Amino acid sequence: MTTPVDGRPPLLATIGERGLIQRIRDRFPAPAGALQIGIGDDAAVTAGVRGEFDVLTTDALVEGVHFDLRFSSFADVGYKALAVNVSDIAAMGATPRLALLSLILPDRLTIADVDSLLDGFARMADEAGVVLAGGNITRTPGPLTVDVTAVGHVRHRRVLTRGGGKIGDQLYVTGAVGAAAAGLGMLRASAQAPEDANAAALVERHRRPVPRLRVGALLGRTRSATACMDLSDGLADAVSQLAQASGTGAVIDAEALPVPAAARRWFESQGHDPVRAALSGGDDYELLFSVSPRAGGRLRTVIRQARGVPVTRIGELTASPAILVKRDAATEPMPAGFTHF
Repeated sequence: MTTPVDGRPPLLATIGERGLIQRIRDRFPAPAGALQIGIGDDAAVTAGVRGEFDVLTTDALVEGVHFDLRFSSFADVGYKALAVNVSDIAAMGATPRLALLSLILPDRLTIADVDSLLDGFARMADEAGVVLAGGNITRTPGPLTVDVTAVGHVRHRRVLTRGGGKIGDQLYVTGAVGAAAAGLGMLRASAQAPEDANAAALVERHRRPVPRLRVGALLGRTRSATACMDLSDGLADAVSQLAQASGTGAVIDAEALPVPAAARRWFESQGHDPVRAALSGGDDYELLFSVSPRAGGRLRTVIRQARGVPVTRIGELTASPAILVKRDAATEPMPAGFTHF
């Protein structure tokens, strides 16, 4: 039964766990040939892709840590939960294929809430070409948590890692940095999206990040990048991790950072240094990658085929182990990125 009682939306308890599983199964039928066994059995069964590696990643969004339902809709949460995992797949030079979705649901949620969450998940799945293969549902007295495992595939010798960079490699980033952090700041200040289109775009970057799937796949396919990772916890964190994994240091040019003008204005209005705020802010889900100076031609091919995604050179990997920011002919230590603990 899903008829509202006393005008209130029906809670999940009115359909129960099995009813919700069937609802999801009906919503996400597997395309022919995608799965041998899909949603509804103890586990999914799929055939591997010959001549390719499987790439697996998992990430969870927790209410109050990764999203706030005052600022994001349930559809935003569903979209972002898959997008952040797809971004990890892209950073490996791979193509996403399957996903598992685990929903840890508070009693307060209604059927409509979960339907909306699935709407957002389905939109991202359609954009990324991902098939939902299964997952899990459980109840919690705590916050809403959406846990996703994504599976992709990549041909041998085209896998990108964080540890392949070399001294002298140039560092590039896709898109813009600091946008999502500024957007979240705006929401915390007003709890509503701003009317200005440029500022509203920053809010959208926080709510629904766009994984750089095409660029990641191109970087792997052309073997133009020596190392790569995504910007889940901020550019500062990504530069530090990529350099450390590669056994190098790094210098970032503050003037080259692609920080949107609207984000710069917001940071300045709050008394923050736009460069440090953009470096340390997370949730951009762009790609940071290193390129050998000898691979410039291959990189130009990637940029031509990136369908308008900006790619900006922002620095280089160095022999010195220091992680630095160059500004006004002087250098300063890289600020810290986001960490959970």
